[in-house]
Amino acid sequence: MARLDLGAADIAALVPDLDTGEAYLELGLMHAVGRSVPLDLVAAHKWLNIAVAKGCKAAVARRAELAQEMSADEIAAAQRAARMFLHAA
Repeated sequence: MARLDLGAADIAALVPDLDTGEAYLELGLMHAVGRSVPLDLVAAHKWLNIAVAKGCKAAVARRAELAQEMSADEIAAAQRAARMFLHAA
């Protein structure tokens, strides 16, 4: 299956309503539990980081909960991915 990587600017251009902290929170939650996407804690943490950066206060607590289940290397990978995503905007 092909994988499509979009940056924040791409998402905002395609669907402006999706470039919100709440939308990224939802993406993080989906990846955290494997709802409609494969379960992936690194991806979940990445999206929650982006949600926090976009001003979503609810994502702070969710990210902290998720981090308790992750290794330091996984958290670092998620933070790198979030930075790359945000800098692509």
